[in-house]
Amino acid sequence: MIFRLALIPILATSLNAFTVTGLQVEHQSNPVGLDDSHPRFQWQIAGETPGLSQSAYQIVVGTSAESISGDSGDLWDSGKVASSASHVTYAGKDLPSTAYIFWKVRTWNTSDEVSPWSETQKYITALIGSDPTAPWISFKDDIPFHKEAKKLHLPAPRYYRKSVKTDRKITKAIAYASALGIYELHLNGKRVGDTYFAPGWTNYHKRAYYNTYDLTSQLQGNTNTLGAIVADGWYAGYVAYGKLVGYGPYKTGRNTYGKTPALMVQLELTYDDGSKETVTTDPTWKVTTGPEYEADFLMGESYDARKELGAWSTNGYDDSAWQSAILAKDNGSHKHVFIDRFSKEEKEFGFVKPPVLQAYPAQPVRITEELPSKSVTKREDGKYIFDLGQNIAGLIRLKVTGESGQKLTIRYGEVLHPDGRLMTENLRQARSTDTYICKGDPKGETWTPRFTSHGFRYIEVSGLTEKPSTSMVTGLVMHSDTPFSSGFECSDPSVTQVYKNAVWTQRGNWIDLPTDCPQRDERMGWTGDAQIYAASAAYHADVAAFFKKWLRELEDDMTPEGYYPSYAPYPVGHGGAIHGTAWSDAGIIVPHSIWKATGNPDFFVNHWPAMTQYMEARKKHDPELQGTAFGAPWGDWLNVNDPTPHEYVDLCYFALVCKQMAAMAEAQSLNNEAQKYTDWLETLRKNFRANHLQADGSIKPTSQSAYVLALDCGLLTDEQERKTAGAHLAKHLQSKSGPTNTGMTTGFLGTKPLLPVLTDTGNLDLAVKLIQSRKFPSWGYEVKNGATTIWERWNSYTEEHGFGGADGKMNAAMNSFSHYAFGAVTEWMMSTLAGIAPAEPGYSKILLHPHFPSKEASDETDTISWVKAYHDSPHGRISVSWKRDGNDALVYEATIPPNTTAELILPESSPWKSENPARVSETLLPGTHRIVVK
Repeated sequence: MIFRLALIPILATSLNAFTVTGLQVEHQSNPVGLDDSHPRFQWQIAGETPGLSQSAYQIVVGTSAESISGDSGDLWDSGKVASSASHVTYAGKDLPSTAYIFWKVRTWNTSDEVSPWSETQKYITALIGSDPTAPWISFKDDIPFHKEAKKLHLPAPRYYRKSVKTDRKITKAIAYASALGIYELHLNGKRVGDTYFAPGWTNYHKRAYYNTYDLTSQLQGNTNTLGAIVADGWYAGYVAYGKLVGYGPYKTGRNTYGKTPALMVQLELTYDDGSKETVTTDPTWKVTTGPEYEADFLMGESYDARKELGAWSTNGYDDSAWQSAILAKDNGSHKHVFIDRFSKEEKEFGFVKPPVLQAYPAQPVRITEELPSKSVTKREDGKYIFDLGQNIAGLIRLKVTGESGQKLTIRYGEVLHPDGRLMTENLRQARSTDTYICKGDPKGETWTPRFTSHGFRYIEVSGLTEKPSTSMVTGLVMHSDTPFSSGFECSDPSVTQVYKNAVWTQRGNWIDLPTDCPQRDERMGWTGDAQIYAASAAYHADVAAFFKKWLRELEDDMTPEGYYPSYAPYPVGHGGAIHGTAWSDAGIIVPHSIWKATGNPDFFVNHWPAMTQYMEARKKHDPELQGTAFGAPWGDWLNVNDPTPHEYVDLCYFALVCKQMAAMAEAQSLNNEAQKYTDWLETLRKNFRANHLQADGSIKPTSQSAYVLALDCGLLTDEQERKTAGAHLAKHLQSKSGPTNTGMTTGFLGTKPLLPVLTDTGNLDLAVKLIQSRKFPSWGYEVKNGATTIWERWNSYTEEHGFGGADGKMNAAMNSFSHYAFGAVTEWMMSTLAGIAPAEPGYSKILLHPHFPSKEASDETDTISWVKAYHDSPHGRISVSWKRDGNDALVYEATIPPNTTAELILPESSPWKSENPARVSETLLPGTHRIVVK
């Protein structure tokens, strides 16, 4: 029986007091540099009044704080709009470029009481409707094109500078900067901002990004000096496994897009008299090399502190020994044959101006956390190994006191061999080594690389003359700075650690785009991994702007037929085809997942032509909708000796994307298109029944993933048939389980929906048994063996065979210890175990449906008896907890944010006293609720 013990409001100053908070523009807080002509504004309402909801809003937008100081704005005044919507698209006057935009919101509650105006927010527009026009500059590059595939070629970054003199007072200075390569911007002796790896990775033949900087506060009188450092980055450096396999010009693995990096800066100055001036990169800029004598994103960075340039970006600096920059195009043409899995054709590797130059649309890569070394150990060979205690992606800060010319070699690894050696075999061709040569400062020296990134927990330093303290090395955690938005813990520390490991793995791979791994020579935006994990990612962090960027890269590299690629950007062709089942389907699944998480239909509306083109191309490839060998056979990647036929996987995923396309078409009132995809889905279901569903309710093929995909992708809709298939799946799992084995055989595609499918078909206890297991293969097995991130393979390490696998050959091929695909289990942990999910896109209606295992669910440890979780939705924080209390009562608490409702589904009697308790459902209004079920 359910007892509602309390509805607990925390009294505010006034019972009905409420405010507007959480303001965002295009899913960012106070962004600098948006080129959207009709951006989306979003807010939350906050207050402690039970049932608080919005009945109307007013938003005002202006060109100054003064212009919106009253109840209107000089760009837009929406007036009082009767609506509960807390996200609206701009509908005012044309937004000016290079401008400060000020805005605020107020709302009315259902009693027609009005809130105070929100705090005024400011963002900065980039160039709206046009691209920067500044010339691209470079250095005179006389170095021959690199042709030696076995020899590393790691050019030094270039330093650029230009002093700008003006005769009037500057009131605003906005700079736009980009590079073919990666760059840092400097002004008057200081680095501008805290961004790394700008302007991000794109298909430079289609698009490049520029970054926007407000330099006004860094100006110094009438003379100011701009500076920039530009390195090869993804444009000219080593990319992916190109060196390993022999791709690119001369099969070297580098110069994938071009030979010589280039720089573009456009500075827009506004004077006190209202006049404006534009300063750009041109041949009057000066260029030289500096202390970095090697810099490569994959290979590492080398720095000779004796060659530091001093205050190189300050006024009055003597740059007489520097060379004059040249226009990038003046380095001339460099045509060479480009080789990859699918092509061997001549391409241009000289400067080609990107046809599209857009404002960077997402949070940049930043250092978000520092981790001190927990220990340092001396090896017999005189090397020292520092342990951060956590596998991360990023850099280190090195603090050292050494003699002039003393050379320190720094290597990185995720794990150690049993004898304590650094394990680097899984890096393949990524050298992942930094070098620092001391200048001999008796006060000590501090250094952090700029243009590389590593995946590591352990740092090996050689070249030291005495044992260092742990303070010598600090780990710097780097990732796209997407705000964290969730938390999960439960009574089983192993399961809690699994959630933490998934979040850490996301951080390690969210570096400008969703890469597969941060350590080895790959680090690509694999689409299969991304679609598997997108919903989990959206729980962990606010990833909307991040995916807004990546979906452009995905679309830019579509094939002429309309297929999405297997990774994006797509620098080199690899595998059986450019596209592939379940991988290419990311072009449908990711927009759908982010729409569900945010409520923003732009994620599919803005890509609808490409999405429909893809679906038509897919249908043309399989006109009878039977399932076909569609592209590369990645399939249920890394399954445990239980493969699922490519054609069957294709049938399931085609059904899934048809179902999602129908939902997204319906959301746009495209009724004919919705019906078309529904019809396709019904044909796929009919063919599945005819070809794969057996008379006894079993499925052919018999792999575990075959069952999971059929149930998850919508091919089985009859409730009894689903339960029967679920029973067969459970039997398969149990038949393979044993004293040391969980029985799981699923790979990337089957593992993500495995626990949801088990739960949905009446096998919750088995799902909980798997998440709590410490046997192989399982998430808990990784935790038991020291994992602080999610492994790529179930057997990345085993107690019997170590890192090498049963045949001892796995290292050289593939073995990442930070790979998020199997971490997609956290979606189930949040949506099912904790019970937080969107009932409608964007959580305007919330589904609270926690699931409670029996006491006997786990046979290895105490079954989970309590869970606490929260998710910061677009409307505010949703927090829940449940626990088994005295006399086996269930105590459940939930806090629902304002302007939402929640459907709560609980058993009507204690779930630990009844095998199949009936469920009851009720609607919860905003506020805090505490319920006891006895």
